[in-house]
Amino acid sequence: MPKPGFVDGLSFLPDDLEEIRRAGLVAMICDVSEVGEVRDPDGTPRYRRTFETNVKAIDAAAARLSGSDLAFVAERGSDIGRRTGCAAFLQFQSCEPVADDLARISYFYGKGLRVLQFTHHNDTAFAGGALERVQRGLTRLGVEGLDEMNRLRILPDVSHGSVATMLEAARLSRSPIVYSHGACRAILDHPRCIPDEAIRAIADRGGVIGIFMMSFWLTRDPQPRVEHLIAHIRHVIQVGGIEAVGISNDFPMAGQPNLLKLGNDNREGVKEYLEWWLAMRALGIPGFEWTPEHVVVPELNTLDRMVKIRRALEADGFRPRDVDRIMGGNFARVLTDVLG
Repeated sequence: MPKPGFVDGLSFLPDDLEEIRRAGLVAMICDVSEVGEVRDPDGTPRYRRTFETNVKAIDAAAARLSGSDLAFVAERGSDIGRRTGCAAFLQFQSCEPVADDLARISYFYGKGLRVLQFTHHNDTAFAGGALERVQRGLTRLGVEGLDEMNRLRILPDVSHGSVATMLEAARLSRSPIVYSHGACRAILDHPRCIPDEAIRAIADRGGVIGIFMMSFWLTRDPQPRVEHLIAHIRHVIQVGGIEAVGISNDFPMAGQPNLLKLGNDNREGVKEYLEWWLAMRALGIPGFEWTPEHVVVPELNTLDRMVKIRRALEADGFRPRDVDRIMGGNFARVLTDVLG
């Protein structure tokens, strides 16, 4: 495979598509799902993705990209570099829009969906989420849904899933899977992070783990730095090998907007996350006993983060070929392996 350039394992379409070019991306897994906040009777915030809302969302994303020379809806991994612009692999961060109707997977595939995540924090009809007091794996419907993803050549994504969801999906899938965005539990012990056994299971099947920018799951040091991100990259390599790791954003392309307005003042910016964090603590969800002090690595909360990460890897002694794999080659390879 030719040198792919920068591939983002999870980001979003910016309001200004020119930002994709300025970010230097040749490909991205692009979450186009739309989520709405709902409240439990006790006031706990929850987030839901409905079928009707997300039919409109994926159609709107495809329409925005139609005719653009900055990005396009990619159907196969081999599309990377073959057309002008960034190859955008459309993704939903939950199977909620599918509900219990497996025919919807094919329906969304026809609209351009190429990556499908089982759950976002909480249990779905398909699988157990990471942030539940009782941990579950794939449901019977989830096993059937995974089979349908394999048949259609959709890339299964276990981010936000329980450990059982990760392990069972890796074991049962006939193609590689990804944990598109997250961090390593061995470094920061939280159920949102991936444990070593799941890193191995995904890596052994040819999958990829994407390390993201959300700093309170990278370090509990009060001052998050680029080296904290690199520590997670090194850990995935140690456990799963050099072909198992990539880079993901999980913020808007230009950075987390509230922090940008605050000049990356994490002490103020973290406050917008605390209501949710404290609600999880009140529910007794493991991992929320402490209170985060930051949200972003300031140097990386910017449009040119990929350039900065590449330079940091080079300065940290990574070989050029390995830097290429981390910055895009591994995600490009798994997208090609699964999607063709």
